[in-house]
Amino acid sequence: MSEIAEFQQLNRQTVPNHVAIIMDGNGRWANVRGKPRIFGHRAGVESVRKAVSFACEKGIRVLTLFAFSSENWRRPKDEVSGLMDLFSWALTSEVKKLHRNQVKLKVIGDRSVFSESFVKRISDAEKLTESNDGLLLNVAVNYGGRWDITNAVKRIFAEMSDKGEPFDADVFNEQLISEHLEAPQDVDLLIRTGGEKRISNFLLWQLAYSEMYVSDVLWPDFNEEVFQKAVEYFASRERRFGCTGEQIRGGER
Repeated sequence: MSEIAEFQQLNRQTVPNHVAIIMDGNGRWANVRGKPRIFGHRAGVESVRKAVSFACEKGIRVLTLFAFSSENWRRPKDEVSGLMDLFSWALTSEVKKLHRNQVKLKVIGDRSVFSESFVKRISDAEKLTESNDGLLLNVAVNYGGRWDITNAVKRIFAEMSDKGEPFDADVFNEQLISEHLEAPQDVDLLIRTGGEKRISNFLLWQLAYSEMYVSDVLWPDFNEEVFQKAVEYFASRERRFGCTGEQIRGGER
């Protein structure tokens, strides 16, 4: 298949293979209700359930959720502590439901700062679901896009060193780097709630050709209807990947 034909096939997608979501607005949702910010994060758990259920129903293959960035450590200590407790609780309470629905869970991000007990909970949850063949659910915790790319390069160097291979710049290409990222799949659709129009150091490499859908809806109010609108927006887009519209539509060779 020619490169143009491949792009034409991608352009005909009505359902994205990989959807990434920046779940923004929990704090603002809580503030308008006179509640502490962690109240909004807890409310957002139900929106995660709805997003996962919708993705499974629509045949989306990969769903990546931005739960906690490497920059979020700068937030108030009580909020950070509450979030870590919430993640720990979710790993225990939600993973069995994911497993029953054949969802494969992967937590992406830098685990070096977490306690041994928290890392073990992550590992146990991943191990339970690792053989599932349904939706791949990536949850980004202590994740940053620049860290991800840097870490991928470090992994490549480490593998070369372990094999006793000399450094060879010619081995570096996009495919090799992609294979060593936390989530190697290119993102088709990025959804951001809360109205902000930035990617916030999220999946910098993987977002190269993604469509972006921004919703003013705050994350705790995110539901299947909002997700459906985002998917419909994706289906309406002409994805050109550097080609002309005429090439993608088949009117130019």
